[in-house]
Amino acid sequence: MRRALTAALLATSMFSLPATAHAQAMTAEEAAAVRAELAALEAQVQPVEARLDAATAEPAPAPLPTPAPPSVTAKPATEISWKGAPELKTADGWSFKPRGRMQFDMAGIDAPAGVLGTRGGLTSEIRRVFLGVDGKIPGGISYRLEADFAGGSAELTDVYLTYGKGPWSVTMGHVRHFTSLEDVTSDLFTSFTERAAFVPAFGFERRVGLGAQYKGKQLLVQAGVFGDDANSLLDDKNNSISADGRVVWMPKFGKTQLHLGGSVHFRDFNDLSSTARYRARPFVPTTEVRLVDTGDISATGENGYGLEGAMVSGPFHASGEAFWQTMKRPGLADPTFFGGYAEVGMLLTPGDSRSYKDGSFDRLRPSKPMTEGGIGAIEINARYDYLDLNDGAIVGGRQRIALLGVMWAPIDYVRVIANYGRVMIDDAAIASATGDRDYSADVFGLRTQLDF
Repeated sequence: MRRALTAALLATSMFSLPATAHAQAMTAEEAAAVRAELAALEAQVQPVEARLDAATAEPAPAPLPTPAPPSVTAKPATEISWKGAPELKTADGWSFKPRGRMQFDMAGIDAPAGVLGTRGGLTSEIRRVFLGVDGKIPGGISYRLEADFAGGSAELTDVYLTYGKGPWSVTMGHVRHFTSLEDVTSDLFTSFTERAAFVPAFGFERRVGLGAQYKGKQLLVQAGVFGDDANSLLDDKNNSISADGRVVWMPKFGKTQLHLGGSVHFRDFNDLSSTARYRARPFVPTTEVRLVDTGDISATGENGYGLEGAMVSGPFHASGEAFWQTMKRPGLADPTFFGGYAEVGMLLTPGDSRSYKDGSFDRLRPSKPMTEGGIGAIEINARYDYLDLNDGAIVGGRQRIALLGVMWAPIDYVRVIANYGRVMIDDAAIASATGDRDYSADVFGLRTQLDF
């Protein structure tokens, strides 16, 4: 480019020289003058060429920006994990999870003629269908809303708000009042298809109330004030009230978990009722027959005292409870009734152990579930269940049940439980066809359940 420009300018200069310089030979002096003039012109052209080269040169490509490495501490706005159902969590403390359970039962009872009438035999039922949600709210608040749809209509189960930071918490809502290990352990994690007989006999259930809890590493203390269950409180005259408390010492020595506790229960019926009634089914829930039953007894309230103990060590576990329930009958003798059980169990699959958490048994997680090529967890259990509703002039009967059970959990959220029991009744509320009130019956239960 620069050479072309120089040549053009020099050519132009040549044409501008005097005509005589082209027409005839130049003298030496004239040639020297021409050369000097050309050198001067070239010196003038060089700066112009430099500017032209700078203006027409292609710019060098700018370096591409180097992307910043991803931050290892950054969190997405919402995290999704799987706990039988999707659980959503945000970095600022919100969480939400749908929850539910389905339990399908087949059960039967074989009792002496005349005892059951048409209310025995082998029967199937949808035992429970729970649907609900739970989660957390920033600031230390958690919640749960759940209902049982098995009966064709919604019946509230756990419905509560909890506020807590550190070891202390306060709960308001429809919850289980603090009674016993067997009652506060979820029916998803009990050893048998039904709880021990004293739990339904003495009316342990969810109630509306306010409770407080201290949960340390080895100590659990619970206390609260409760009314009645949500459905019963629809009755305007139901102003019954109870005070309940429970203390559990739960130390762990190596791989052995211990559980020792006690509970108290004080209840006044007030305007709800002037009578009380304690009774229980013969283990299976598929019959409405109660073979032990105090009938309606005049009373103004009740007091209860319980002791509980359990141990988990590797595949072995044991538990037992005793509970005394006393009726308050001003001007009359106060009868005391008793219930309890003793249980042992063993997991047969290597590496599996019964789970325990915060004062109750928890979810069994197979070490080799079917989803990973294993067979899941298999457990065998044995229990002796005792309920005595006789005291003085009140004869409600005595029920003893020897139970054997097998439980299979192919994965964390599925269980199949099979139970067989021998029920022995003294002073039964219903006599046999021959008039006998001391007799035995055989019971069988099979449950398939799924929860999420």
